[in-house]
Amino acid sequence: MDKERLEYFRQILTERLRELLSEAEKTVTGMTASGENFPDPTDRASLESDRNFMLRIRDRERKLISKIRSALDRVDSGEFGICEMCGDDIGEERLLARPVTTLCINCKKRQEAMEKARGI
Repeated sequence: MDKERLEYFRQILTERLRELLSEAEKTVTGMTASGENFPDPTDRASLESDRNFMLRIRDRERKLISKIRSALDRVDSGEFGICEMCGDDIGEERLLARPVTTLCINCKKRQEAMEKARGI
């Protein structure tokens, strides 16, 4: 992949990382600054349910942050856009759809078929 395209993907990844970190900060601030005290058990349960949902979302985003940082490391090392299974180039359309991917579409399909066969 040429330097111009690598820089383009670096910008996409960096911007997404910034957005995720900003959202995480808002969540932490909102949960620690919240001094809500609900005497009604139903209201309290609703608040806890909402918080649990938000924490599940943030946990998924935490995993995505890790993948983005790994993708940025691959951009720096020149390995970005190369399938880690077969060594072929990952199609640009796939990278645009999922910039953190490490597998080309054929290897990903193969991996999913094996997982399905194992019942995962």
